[in-house]
Amino acid sequence: MLPERTATTYETLAQIIQREIGQNVYLCYQCAKCTSGCPLAEHFDLWPNQIMRCLQFNDERPLYSRTIWLCASCQTCTTRCPQGLDIAGIMDTLRIEAKRRGVQPTVPEVDKFSTLFIRDISLFGRLYEVGLMAGLNLVTGRLTKDMDMGLEMMKRGKLHLIPSFVRPPKQVRPIQASDNVVAYYPGCSLHSSAAEYNHTTRVCARVLGLELIEPPGWVCCGSTPAHSSDHLLATVLPLRTLSTVERMGIGTLTAPCSSCFSRLRAAAHAVAENDDLAARVAGQIGYAYQGRVQVQHLLDTLVERVGLDAIHAKVKRPLTGLKVACYYGCLVTRPAKITGAEHVEYPMQMDYLMRALGAETVDWSYKTDCCGGALSLTKTQLAWELTAKILRNAHDCGADAVATVCPLCQVNLDARQPQIGLEFRLPALYATQLAVLAFGFGEREAALERNLFDPRPVLRTKGLIQ
Repeated sequence: MLPERTATTYETLAQIIQREIGQNVYLCYQCAKCTSGCPLAEHFDLWPNQIMRCLQFNDERPLYSRTIWLCASCQTCTTRCPQGLDIAGIMDTLRIEAKRRGVQPTVPEVDKFSTLFIRDISLFGRLYEVGLMAGLNLVTGRLTKDMDMGLEMMKRGKLHLIPSFVRPPKQVRPIQASDNVVAYYPGCSLHSSAAEYNHTTRVCARVLGLELIEPPGWVCCGSTPAHSSDHLLATVLPLRTLSTVERMGIGTLTAPCSSCFSRLRAAAHAVAENDDLAARVAGQIGYAYQGRVQVQHLLDTLVERVGLDAIHAKVKRPLTGLKVACYYGCLVTRPAKITGAEHVEYPMQMDYLMRALGAETVDWSYKTDCCGGALSLTKTQLAWELTAKILRNAHDCGADAVATVCPLCQVNLDARQPQIGLEFRLPALYATQLAVLAFGFGEREAALERNLFDPRPVLRTKGLIQ
């Protein structure tokens, strides 16, 4: 039953959305591009365009729908809306409003995941991955879920039993910045489940003459749980780190994790566009961010800042004969107004990087499709379904391996691949792992032993390792 309305206090959902995120739902003219591009639409009870229609007619069914909880925040709808509506942001706002009104989540495990995630980063400053997975299994009653995968990751040094405790520094010492100095925001995963990404990123930086400086006391960006739970928190968390970098005097921050990159860019964009929000954030963090830090994805730092010619000049063992499907995922380029990407639907930066390393890149259809990373721990079968489509398309297009630049994507493509049940196996490596091999290092420096699906047999057949 929908709650009764009171004439004195009632505010429509359309008005709430306009007030909270400045989106006018009446601009939607039902072209349905949001629905046709949504990778999860078939699992929704209300399609995205139907959500928008409900909002226009003051129909509150969206608050009670599965759709707002199953949305993977892949930004496809926002990117493709011809009216420029932030439909993913509207989904977030509906989820927040449903919680505010006490509406029971129709996909409770997603809500529990977000609650545990935000609790962890509130306590520790960064995500405690083991604690999050164990806590989620406990509160959902699935005590052994993913235990085999977790134990295997632990054996390979990809998960830590002891959490880290960090807080942003009150005082920040400026450094003498130079052209080769870049602030490095590894994000929570690269200090844990994506340790091989962190290691090979640092090797690449050393070879290419980049000095990576981690901001002291950097904290979690909040990822999807923050922006789908609290608009202010989702801005405050990234701005804490950006403010530290700005006070250090470093003009560029690079983020290897696509989710971190997205959240850092989105937060910087939000305070630049909204003076009231900027003031509220400044009040929370005790510093008024001036917007002097350029946020880049690591991929752009390598291709644009270092340059393809400089990268090619460092190649000692070209990746000759290796056919690579470059998987960008959904957040490296989407939406363009946040990421600044020139080619949102079919990017080529990683393809150019792989070619500079001597590999052959394949043309394929799923390079920016969502793998379901935001649902990997909660609605795992949906993540399997989306990941299977990606892997099958890469395989059918002749790829020997998939290269990625996101730790959330890597978990699905690599660690979950045995669970999916495909009739083939396709190695999934970080682009930096392949770069380390091309720079003449061996499998140990490329941290190949940390991939759960062993890529070494394929690389040996190509003569890239002994």
